[in-house]
Amino acid sequence: MSSAIITELFRRVDARDFEALRESFTDDAVYERPGYEPLVGLDRVLHFYREERVIASGEHQLEKIVVEGPTGACFGRFVGLHKNGSAIDERFADVYTFEEGRIKTRRSYFFRPAV
Repeated sequence: MSSAIITELFRRVDARDFEALRESFTDDAVYERPGYEPLVGLDRVLHFYREERVIASGEHQLEKIVVEGPTGACFGRFVGLHKNGSAIDERFADVYTFEEGRIKTRRSYFFRPAV
């Protein structure tokens, strides 16, 4: 596996090329994201990106990607606009498992100050 899988995922998301996400995820992918029940299956993941995601536009800035065998992780920052027009500037981290060159599981975390 290579970090290119993760880099390409974020390129597709930022370009809003949601149809190309079919090449990023397995058919039985599971995406766990704060605020949502697990998104199970490729069709559910695509529906999230097309219909539910609250982001209007923006860009992920990846700071570090680590891939070792069938697992990987990354962290970085997202800067963009919410669909309601407010600015978003948020740090995130993801962990992954891969199968046959695609993402099988993805779990996202968002930094929220405790105080």
